[in-house]
Formats: sequence, structure tokens, C-alpha cells
Amino acid sequence: MLLFKKKFLPAIRAGDKTQTIRLWKWRMMRAGQRSYIPGAGYIRIDGVQEVAIDDLTDADALPDGFATAAALQAELQDIYGEKVAAGYKAFRVTFHLATEGDSTAKSSRGE
Repeated sequence: MLLFKKKFLPAIRAGDKTQTIRLWKWRMMRAGQRSYIPGAGYIRIDGVQEVAIDDLTDADALPDGFATAAALQAELQDIYGEKVAAGYKAFRVTFHLATEGDSTAKSSRGE
């Protein structure tokens, strides 16, 4: 399960937010994995790539729902400041919402 602040849910549901940067000790997700976002639904992970927060560009920020890299970096510092200081690794997780025809969509058995 991936948790997001409520302010991001409309953009996820609209398909405008298609990535998130997460700080973990090690990679926690993999491409092809199915996950769930409360308030948005099931997603499929398209990719997980280690990134350097300081190297993120404005182009990197757009699919994350931010206009600039500086805005994304400020949000990451706000959310993950202690983890950044502790040396956690940053990972770019790209995803798309699962659709009815997508094999990742919730099955009739409630999986």
C-alpha cells in the first residue's frame, strides 16, 4: 500500500500524478507489482529507480505533481527530513492506475 496526502489524490485519480519519490533503507517495491492507494484505487508499479534528491530536475517534478524541482525537494525535506539526514535512499516510483481491463484491477474475489 502507498499512502499519499489527500491533496494528491485528485491528481492521482485523474492520471496526472504518475510518480512519487520515497525514502527507504532499501528498495521496497518492484516493477509489475500491484499496490493500493487509499482514496484512489489499485495501481501497477511501472518502475522503481534510485535517484539523488539534489539531482532532480523540473522535468522530474512534473509527473510528481510539482511545478519545479525546488518545490518537490522542499516537500521531500518536509516529509522525510529525518530520513534524509539518516542516509535513507531516495527511490522514484512510477505507476499508473489499474483499469477494469488491467490484470492488476481488483478481481471479483476481492483480491
